[in-house]
Amino acid sequence: MTSHWTASHVAAIDPKTTPNAPLFSKPEPLLPGIDLWDYWPVQEEDGSQAVIAGGSLFILLSAPAHLDPDARHGMARLRLMHRVGDRWRDLGLLFKADFSPGSREWSGSAIISPDHGVVTLYYTVAGTRGEDVVSFSQRLFQTQADLIVEGDAIAFSAWSQPIEMLVPDGIHYERDMVGGGAIGTIKAFRDPAFFRDPADDAAYIFFAASLVQSTSFWNGAVGVARRTQDGLWDALPPLISADGVNNELERPHVIVHDGRYYLFWSTQRKVFADNGPAGPNGLYGMTSDRLAGPWRPINGTGLAFANPPEAPFQAYSWFVLPDLTVQSFADVTGLSRLPADPAEARRHFGGSPAPELRLKIQGDRVWLA
Repeated sequence: MTSHWTASHVAAIDPKTTPNAPLFSKPEPLLPGIDLWDYWPVQEEDGSQAVIAGGSLFILLSAPAHLDPDARHGMARLRLMHRVGDRWRDLGLLFKADFSPGSREWSGSAIISPDHGVVTLYYTVAGTRGEDVVSFSQRLFQTQADLIVEGDAIAFSAWSQPIEMLVPDGIHYERDMVGGGAIGTIKAFRDPAFFRDPADDAAYIFFAASLVQSTSFWNGAVGVARRTQDGLWDALPPLISADGVNNELERPHVIVHDGRYYLFWSTQRKVFADNGPAGPNGLYGMTSDRLAGPWRPINGTGLAFANPPEAPFQAYSWFVLPDLTVQSFADVTGLSRLPADPAEARRHFGGSPAPELRLKIQGDRVWLA
């Protein structure tokens, strides 16, 4: 059953009562000369953050810091870092050059085995290896490696040959990723997030998708696939449709809290339909009593919280853990509008993890602690 996030839900967002995240200053770079964004922890199968070598292991998108921060999307490589308390330690690029079948690597999720011996990575391959012109193709892959921990030394064995998990079927999910060809206009088949349903122990992957059967340019959706008994992934109809409302429901993921399901995603004002209501850059979501739905917008609108009005672009790519911790990265900080000048954008771009937040949840209500 596909549930709908509609224009009437978005229109009910009231800027006067919108919950806003606290304002923060541009953080110091974790790695000078390297931009970091869209990150996620290695998780246990129940979604909790795994404790590894006394801390947490994170995978982040990374790229050399060019003048224009937007250039990072065309050079993104997965990076491994270890955090103990507030201290981050760089463990280098996750893959060797030419390991992935694309020209760059985008977001996903990582799950550790119960014995902490193996990590399985689900991630987005963007483009095609060796392409002369950066393309917008997106494919979902999985790979795994043995985790080796000796004291505080952390390493992986050679990663297994990447396997394409799922392809857009052209029935529910769009195959052509080009869209308008600009940031915010491309179509989606990316951001795989693993989830094990405690109700029946079945494994699922959620992903950002675009609807085929749509007459609107703004045809974003949350796709879903279920793992079969033979270990393959079977695509199901979209869980959430934002048809006619929004082009990108990015990094969708699900947690269970007090026996109910909460599906969260990130989106931006600029990807709402031109002829309809628009919400702020923020964390959005829906809730349901069961994974199959029906899903209801949290807070009646779908919006959990937004960036502060003084800095509406300060953070993005929020990721909610089962303990209700919210992780994100620092985007354009300290400005009330997006800079047109790349040099100004560089001065204000965070390119590092943002301060963590925490949610409170009660039924359909979600708010910042």
